[in-house]
Amino acid sequence: MTEAEQHPRLKVALVAGEASGDILGAGLMQALRAQHPHIEFIGVGGPLMTAQGLTSYFPMERLAIMGLVEVLGRLPELLAKRKRLIATLLEQQPDVFIGIDAPDFNLNIELKLREAGIKTVHYVSPSVWAWRQKRVFKIRKACDLMLTLLPFEAQFYQQHQVPVLFVGHPLADSIAMDNDPLPAREQLGLPATAQVVALLPGSRGAEVAKLGALFVDTARYLLAEKPHLQFVIPAANQARREQLAALLEPMPNLPIKILDGQSQAALQACDAVLIASGTATLEAMLFKRPMVVAYKLAPASHWLLKKLVKSPYVALPNLLAAEMLVPEFIQDAATPEALGEAVLAQLRDGSLQVQRFAELHESLRCDASQRAAQGVLQLLGHADAT
Repeated sequence: MTEAEQHPRLKVALVAGEASGDILGAGLMQALRAQHPHIEFIGVGGPLMTAQGLTSYFPMERLAIMGLVEVLGRLPELLAKRKRLIATLLEQQPDVFIGIDAPDFNLNIELKLREAGIKTVHYVSPSVWAWRQKRVFKIRKACDLMLTLLPFEAQFYQQHQVPVLFVGHPLADSIAMDNDPLPAREQLGLPATAQVVALLPGSRGAEVAKLGALFVDTARYLLAEKPHLQFVIPAANQARREQLAALLEPMPNLPIKILDGQSQAALQACDAVLIASGTATLEAMLFKRPMVVAYKLAPASHWLLKKLVKSPYVALPNLLAAEMLVPEFIQDAATPEALGEAVLAQLRDGSLQVQRFAELHESLRCDASQRAAQGVLQLLGHADAT
């Protein structure tokens, strides 16, 4: 058997809509090529996917939109791009289409292509297990295979007869099982022996507006109990830095250091974390740092989400552990006193969280890109995927 017969040329289409999808897509492309050398990649991606050989039909940034108003303003362009993309892919007839996250954009493409006989994969589950659960019926029609990053997501799809493969989380692969805080403290200019608390009120302006002052007030409460504490607060960008600096301006003597990005360094350097509910809680868990989670929404939004959300927990570590491992303080329960006492408890002894975090990290450390590539090749019936 010739190499061409053993490894027939594949045409793989991928669409990623934002930077996190570009990272996942590039890792998957690299793993696919390692397992099946003769592959052509087409679709939409960012610089990392382009560097792996993707022919991108238009810049990924045109899909990276946040906020309802912004989406509505760009809706005609997005719909036109999707319509043209579907037409192009039907003409190109790839062996498989892989939609990476961006479910509102990708699931409709997957539905059209699958109806035309093209195999479809969706990589990264939407939070269908938590809310808008009826979307699972559309997913079942649109996808030949769902690739999930978290095990409880795979269980949900199995219950709804959606072909699924849990691949693990790329962050669990990239973050070491043990992380010495001293190199990160040296990098950030923090004392080697002080107790350090990381404050992560979120990366979006609205999150910082809701939680920034609360986290600063919690730091003041903590300092009244432990005057030698040090604090770091990563700013996701220049706008967040200015927002945080404005909060701290009336209190210049607080030992709170604003960082430019460097959220992973902050997590590595600290002894405990006060953090907004979101994907950053997964990073804190992988760095094995005891944490306390808080979140606040506008009252109307909170009322609506209480009606819609089916999940018993908000923090990812709790969802993974299927128990209230990490204290959660939502809405009016999130006060400086309550948060401060919870952080003090973790500073005194966070060993239970740390032990469980290590177990959860192991469960997610599966070489996600390789497993995802194997799943795609198995779908296509290639013996390479063993």
